[in-house]
Amino acid sequence: MAKPKIYVTRQIFDEAVERLRDATEMKYWDSEMPPPRDVLLKEVQDIDGLYCLLTEKIDAELFDAAPNLRVVSNMAVGFDNIDIAEATKRGIPVGNTPGVLTETTADFAFALLMAAGRRVSEGDRYTRAGKWKTWGPKVLLGQDIHGSTLGIIGFGRIGIEMAKRARGFGMNIAYYDIFRNEAAEKEFNATYCTDLKDMLGQADFVSVHVNLTPETRHLINSDTLGAMKSTAVLVNTSRGPVVDQTALYHALNDGTIAAAGLDVTEVEPISMDDPLLTLENVIVAPHIASGSVVTRTKMSLMAVDNLMAGLNGEPLPNTPNPEARDVRAKMG
Repeated sequence: MAKPKIYVTRQIFDEAVERLRDATEMKYWDSEMPPPRDVLLKEVQDIDGLYCLLTEKIDAELFDAAPNLRVVSNMAVGFDNIDIAEATKRGIPVGNTPGVLTETTADFAFALLMAAGRRVSEGDRYTRAGKWKTWGPKVLLGQDIHGSTLGIIGFGRIGIEMAKRARGFGMNIAYYDIFRNEAAEKEFNATYCTDLKDMLGQADFVSVHVNLTPETRHLINSDTLGAMKSTAVLVNTSRGPVVDQTALYHALNDGTIAAAGLDVTEVEPISMDDPLLTLENVIVAPHIASGSVVTRTKMSLMAVDNLMAGLNGEPLPNTPNPEARDVRAKMG
């Protein structure tokens, strides 16, 4: 029996490659950089399964180019790079990798919170530039983490892990979400805020943990930034477009807020002419919040599991559109 044909759009871990080579006829774009769009559209023409990353746009044009496609496996928790409605309409289940990176991402978000709040990157640049001449009582003063208030936007898995870490620093927790979580409120003595601006006005640190949707795009904008304390620090490890980057630049430059730590930007990679990069009071990391060896390896293997399930006609272990199987069954 012929093996199913698949295309892997990026360099992934050896364990995942070995599993896929054993079970499929695999075409592999073995590079750190994503394939050009024209290459991607050409390579998918005869495949049964697609293993992709969040850098690839999976839309109607691609589905049209891949008439045999039966499953898309995205090595990411988010799936805003994929037209889920279009995939579902065509009976194509989509896989993602939730849960596995929750704690790793929260670790990194808290690292950004501390580094931005205590001006760690600025201090390193200050030293390397030869500006450190003596100890001084007013040199690079930052914000205390202990005893401060952490405002969490999106109190899902990662948001709750942030609260867990904050508890160890004696922080007060306030959160904003469209859904209330009373059990977590009790566990972390967290305050639920129905009004985002009200929560922002209380917080010394704000950490963003929401999916990118039409409703959350530019959720952090000039209006909401203006509601924050002038001493506040913003951290974003969710998706870049949740924050209006132009508004953030002005808020940081004008002293509306004190600092920011970003793992994601509106356009990735960020343009080297972006005015944000001229500021000392912002840290911009290259989307590495889930970037530990253990977590990224687990993600790649979860994506293999999703892909193989779809190729075998089985329910995907993790999918945002399980109804796609029913659509395919009706299609015959």
